[in-house]
Formats: sequence, C-alpha cells, structure tokens
Amino acid sequence: MATEELQPESLFDLLALSLGNAALMGLGLVPDPESGKITQDLNSVEHNVELLDMLAKKTKGNLSLAEEKLLSSLLYDLRMKFVAAKKEMG
Repeated sequence: MATEELQPESLFDLLALSLGNAALMGLGLVPDPESGKITQDLNSVEHNVELLDMLAKKTKGNLSLAEEKLLSSLLYDLRMKFVAAKKEMG
C-alpha cells in the first residue's frame, strides 16, 4: 500500500509501532531486520520510550480512543520490559 493511501490514523499507528519495534530490538527481543542479529542496547530502548512518551504528551487530546489505547499500552509494555531488562543486568 502506498503511503498516500494510508489514513492519518494508520500513519500514527505506523509511527508508534515503528518506535515500539525499535525498542523491542534494543531489548534483544526482536532481531535486526537487516542483519538478523539479536543485540541488546538499553540506551536505544530508553531513547525510543522517551520519544513515545513525548509523542503521547504532545498529542494528548488529539488522538482517537484506539490511538490512545495503542500508545498507552505500548508505553506500559515497553517500560515493564525495560525495567525487567535493567534488573537482569544487575
């Protein structure tokens, strides 16, 4: 599907999920799509979570209920996984 065919809501979801996927790669839960390797980079996870949090704050009151749910559940899940990964590192 070409970008111009996507609805604004779809583009928002795509952006949020792209940042979420980048965080999952940093957590070592998803392989890098180019190399296929799994690596852990908690700094990149923290950066992507901060971007998602900023996106949530800047768009507050302007999102559909579905978009709000997607963003809040994505942030919650990534934060919990980040905390668990930090604990594993000691």
